[in-house]
This record gives sequence, C-alpha cells and structure tokens, in this order.
Amino acid sequence: MANSEQLVFGLDIGTRSIVGTVGYKQSLNGFTVVAQEIKMHDTRAMMDGQIHDINKVAETIGQVKRSLEKQIGQKLEEVCIAAAGRVLKTVTVHVDTEFTQEVTVNTEMIRALELLGVENAYQQIKNEAKEDDTNYYCVAYTVIKYYLNDFPITNLEDHKANKIAADVLATFLPDEVIGGLYTAVEKAGLRVANLTLEPIAAIQVAIPEKFRLLNIALVDVGAGTSDISITREGSIIAYGMIPMAGDALTEHITGAHLVDFATAEKIKLDSNTKKKSISYKDIMGLSQKTTPADVREELVPVVEHMTKQVADKIKELNGGKPVSAVFVVGGGGKISGYTESLAAQLGIPKERVALRGEEVLGFVRFEQEGIKKDPTLVTPIGICLNYYENKNNFIFVTVNGESVKLYDNNKLTVIDAALQNGFPNEYLFPRRGKELNFTLDGVKRMVRGEAGEAAEITVNGKPAAFNSPIEPNAKIEIKESTVGKDASYEVRQLPEYRSTITFEVNKKQVVCPKFIEVNGELVSEYYSIQEGDELKLLSYYTLENLLAFMDLPYTDHIYVNNRPAGKDEKVYENFSVEWSLEEKRPEMTLDEVLSIEAEAAETVYAAAEEAAVSADKPATEARAESAPVVPSVAADMLVIVNGRPVTLKGKSGYCFVDILDYYPFDVSQTHGQTVVMQINGEKAEFTSPLAAGDVIDLYWK
Repeated sequence: MANSEQLVFGLDIGTRSIVGTVGYKQSLNGFTVVAQEIKMHDTRAMMDGQIHDINKVAETIGQVKRSLEKQIGQKLEEVCIAAAGRVLKTVTVHVDTEFTQEVTVNTEMIRALELLGVENAYQQIKNEAKEDDTNYYCVAYTVIKYYLNDFPITNLEDHKANKIAADVLATFLPDEVIGGLYTAVEKAGLRVANLTLEPIAAIQVAIPEKFRLLNIALVDVGAGTSDISITREGSIIAYGMIPMAGDALTEHITGAHLVDFATAEKIKLDSNTKKKSISYKDIMGLSQKTTPADVREELVPVVEHMTKQVADKIKELNGGKPVSAVFVVGGGGKISGYTESLAAQLGIPKERVALRGEEVLGFVRFEQEGIKKDPTLVTPIGICLNYYENKNNFIFVTVNGESVKLYDNNKLTVIDAALQNGFPNEYLFPRRGKELNFTLDGVKRMVRGEAGEAAEITVNGKPAAFNSPIEPNAKIEIKESTVGKDASYEVRQLPEYRSTITFEVNKKQVVCPKFIEVNGELVSEYYSIQEGDELKLLSYYTLENLLAFMDLPYTDHIYVNNRPAGKDEKVYENFSVEWSLEEKRPEMTLDEVLSIEAEAAETVYAAAEEAAVSADKPATEARAESAPVVPSVAADMLVIVNGRPVTLKGKSGYCFVDILDYYPFDVSQTHGQTVVMQINGEKAEFTSPLAAGDVIDLYWK
C-alpha cells in the first residue's frame, strides 16, 4: 500500500448512494484502488443531485469515511468531491488579445486570455439573469480552441503573434449547490481538497484524450440527474444535464405497485436480474408478486421519455445534430433497454450507444477482492484522477474586510478576488479624466484626459499588484484608483495655430498668422476649447483684419486684386493689396532710423551689461555681441514674437535687437535671471538677422 501522502480520497455524493474510493496513481496511466465503500441513503436526503438534508448526508459521509479509515488503517482528512450539474450553466465565448507589435507568446499571456474568457462568460450569465440574485461560481473552464493570428492552433506558447484568441467553455454553479456540499463534508470531519463536476470526472475515465477527436457524447446516468458532456476535434465542447435519471424509474414503480420508495428501488434492481419472480409487500401490508419481465415492460414508457430528453439535450449541445457515438456510465444507465432506446431517439445504430465499465477501467487495479468493474465506479475513480489533473478547490480570502469564496485553480491572483468581490475592474487601473472632443475644419479631434494613479493594493499588509498570487485566508486591501484631470486645451496649443497666410501688399510679401474661429466667433490664442466646439482655421483675412494687423488705417483708395475693396472684403492667400502712393505712410530718413536704433541699442546694452555681470562676462564682450546692424534701405517686416504678430518698420534689414522697438519687453527686471532669445526655436544673439515670418521667443529665465 502507498504511504498516506500518496493516497487520494474521492467521494461521489450521489442522490441514492455515496461511493468512497481511496487510491493512488502508480504510473502515468495506472491507478490503484486500495479501499472502496458504498453507503445508501437511509432517507431521501438528496434529490436530483441536490442536498436537501445536510445533516443526514453528513452522517452517511461519516459512515463511509470511518469504514475506509478502518480498511486502510489511517485517518482521512482531505477529500475530493464532484458537483452534479442539476443547475449547471455553461457559456462559450470567443476572446482575443491584439498586440501593438509582434510578440512571443508566454504562459502569462495565455493565462490572461483564458481569464478574460471566464470573465466574459460570467458577465454573460449575469446579463441573461438580471433579475436573478443567485451568485454563480466558475467551477471549471475548458479551452475548446486557440487561435494564432486568426488561425486555429493547438498550443500558443512560444509562437510569435500579433493577435491571440481562444474559444473558452466556462461552467458555473450556484453558491447554494457548492455551499451545501462543503458544509456536509465539513460536518463529517473532512476538508475539501479538490472540486470538479461529475461530467468532467466521468469523462476523465470514460473518454481518453485520444478519443476526443471524435464527436462523442458521455452520459452519466445517476439517480437524480443525467449529466452530459460532448467531445469534438480533441476538446470537450459542451456540458449539460437533465434532472431525470434512475429515481424516475423508482418513482414510477412506487405508484404502479403501491410501495414505498425503498421497496420500489429493490424491485427496480431485481428487474435487471435473472430471478423468476419478485416478491414484496405493498403499503397495505399485503404480499405481492411480479416478474422482472413485467417490471421491465412497465418501465418502457419511462425509459423512452428519459432517453428522449437526453437525446434532445445531446442534439442541442451538439449544434442541432446527433453525435457519432454515446458512452453511458452510472448506475441509472444499467436499466434494461436504456442504450437501445437512446440510440433510437438519436437515430444512430444501437451498436454506437454502449455502457462503459470494465472496458474503460482496464488501467485500474483493485487491491480488494470481489470488486466488479462496472459503470457505477467510473465517476468516483474519475474524481480521484481529477485531483492529479486539476488540483483545486474553493478558498476563502477577505477583500476590504469582506469574505470572498474563490474556486482555487492554483493560479489565483488579486484581480480574481477583486472581481469575485464585485470590485469594479476599472477601479484597479489608472483612470483618465474626461476627454475633450471638438472639430477643427470639420475633422473630429480628441484630447485625452490625464491619467490618474493606479489602485493601492496590499496583501497581508505588504504592497502588491493586481496580478500578485494569493493564498487561502489572504487579507487583501484595495484603495481604488484615482481619476486624472479632465482634458484642457487652448487654441495656441493647436499645431495648426502657428500656420501662416501670405499676402502681397504693395508688391511686398506680408506673412500673417491664420485666424481661428470658434462656433462662428474669432477667438484669441488663449481661448480654452470646450466640449463640442466647432473650430475653423480661416483661410482668409478681411481687409479690415489685415490693415489692423499692419497698424494701417482704412481708406477708400485700397484695391484687392486691382479692384476697389471695402472693409469686409475677404483677402485670401497670395491676393494682392494696393493703395495709392499718396495714402502710403512716409518712409523715415536714415538719420531718424539711426537715432531710434541708437536709443534702443543703449537700452539693450544696459540690460546686457547687467546680465554679463551676473554671469561674470566682460561687459565689452556683451556690448560687442549686441552691436546693431544699420540698414541702408527702409522696408516693413512682419515677425511673430511670443505668439504675437509684430511689424518692424523703417529698415531694409533687421536684427534681433530691433524687436525691442516694437515689442514691450522689460529689460530692467533681471533679478539675477538670464535672457532667453530664440529664432524659430534656435538660440539667437542680439545681432542675429531676422527674416519675414520668423517666430521669436524672448523671455527671462
């Protein structure tokens, strides 16, 4: 016998009986049963796979436990169990994940994809039952198929992909079903080591993976429920259940022969034997006799009704068509005529519906003598084997002080607990402030809000992340993420705002910034754009706008494209604007230019000397750097200074220092700062030459 650490205790808690199995996996394909015990329920403590009397069921579990302990000579503390699919809900979803660039797929990416499928399946169940307050728990999920860049694939790991996807089959049970099983087991002095579904346990034994390429159905016919699973193309594609099985036959006998349930059960079992007659007493105390053949004949309509429901469910789960073959396990399926009737209901040859017992238990060795390998042993042994394949159960943790029960698949993380607790998924991650939507020249624009801070998470008092693993009884505290500032945007931040428009004024090129119109009104560069604003970048100036920009008055002698124009005349790109010579502003003499230039230069020299002193730079050097260039022929020039248009006048050539004549810049308030001078984003000196349309930056730093 194996040591206690190797033994696995499986318990099939059925409607009519509880089957306990203790064994161990001795090799890759072998399993040894060291002890086996079956106890019938004294009362109808369970019906249709659901526990009705927890204490009675716990008492029977305790009897099985003590008997097995006596057989193996040691205490049993942990047990593997399976839940019937009486109220099983299954959902199949397709999920995908796209990457911004090609990546090598790892296990974490696959795990995240699968969990996304489970989450979507859970949300689908909640949406379909909006008025239902039942809490559902995912008890198992199966990946039907993976996809790599939209092509089916068996295994995603280590492949390069831009997109991965999966079809995920998730199964859910209500809390009361799980809770009843756990309570009964705990009352019997046991702790749940692993929980699975009965159809999953049965398929573990009855349909090996090598057969799952075929379209096969497995029907586990118990006393209260008939659990169904379907395989195709190497995967389990569906689970289902009908709440009708062996007890339906027993109940029919109670009415037909006027006997109690226990007597009817005995009559049913005897009908499958070679006895010549069956003797019993009815509820009146009268002795009665019947024959197995008569009982089997009486049960034909019930069997046909039951198999029709099973056949209909199989077709429903299989996309509206019958499967290629059916394997039947469980005690309820041993009733005479069951497999033949199911084949007829499905419309397939009777040879393709068969009981699976000894045929699939060839890898199982029993140390006990006299054990008959039949369909009733398939599910309890499958429960034991599932422990090795998928060791899991429910664990309890707390999230922000609230107890949360989780199905433990050995991969639980903080996010699993948070979602089960109802903590909104979006509150785990940084949340952006409200976005700003507007249009510019009819094209939609969106400015995103600022990102907030991620949720603050601790597990057992230590900092953690949303993907940190968790253990039983973990204390998780989550402070929800914050929302960043709402998006704000000013006109001057628009890349287009710095675009220009050029006009020909009196044979000279004049470069002007384009105007922005918001909801039909001109706005300044500091206008804060509002939600839904309609912005328009104007491709023209009115004549009045142009003259105001050039600091010129309007007269009646102005022509646009050689035609007299009023103030509201629209002037587009490269239009010509002219007025008569007598209306032109007189040009300054060279002496006047030199006088103004000298005065401006002295002001700049003083500022440069003060800045040079603070930087330990010789004043003569600073003065030399700031020496102005004297123009020879007068001409106007437009430049942009700190976002504002400035027209330089009276010279044929200009340098940086000339800006001080037309732009208000306080050169006296240095306070130990240095002056920043840039032309078109490049560092400039006072003597740097200027060109029409240059963008100037001038400020203290």
